[in-house]
Amino acid sequence: MEREKLLAYIKPRMPQKRYDHTLGVAETAIELANLYGEDAEKAEIAAILHDLAKYEDEEEMRVIIRENGFDKRLIPWGAEILHGPIAAYRAKNELGIQDEDILNAMHYHTTGRVGMSHLEKIIYVADMTEPNRNFPGVERLREIARTDLHAGMRACISHNISFLVSAEIPIYPLSIECYNDIIGVEK
Repeated sequence: MEREKLLAYIKPRMPQKRYDHTLGVAETAIELANLYGEDAEKAEIAAILHDLAKYEDEEEMRVIIRENGFDKRLIPWGAEILHGPIAAYRAKNELGIQDEDILNAMHYHTTGRVGMSHLEKIIYVADMTEPNRNFPGVERLREIARTDLHAGMRACISHNISFLVSAEIPIYPLSIECYNDIIGVEK
């Protein structure tokens, strides 16, 4: 799909700050895809669409989860976790995107999972390190991501898990599984 059509589709679904974030994720995803020999067009599509469901009603998202065979572990979680799978669902059913790698990159961009593809890692890392992000340690994550994709993913999932633990926020099971997988692979 054309970039401008995708941007027109997502813009009314989010506040300007989130739209700016999305543009930053797309810019970063394209850069990382080019750096690591991945398909930059697929990275751009996944990045533009990754947050399209972020501001949807949580109960409506749960209805989609229940009625469409999603992992039932999603049901008690809020929009922070639900919006990834719902974004992928909408991209497939409303925009006709059939590429499983794009859809998976959208689905797992907040949680990660075991056995992530390079595109999935690119979108996860780009979401955390795009230029509008400003949190302690983000510059270090950016540097690592531009040196080695797998090390960048390891640093990002480690940072995310550490943040959630220190803030005493529950951690979605796939994120723990992803962390264990990435740490195991990287030893």
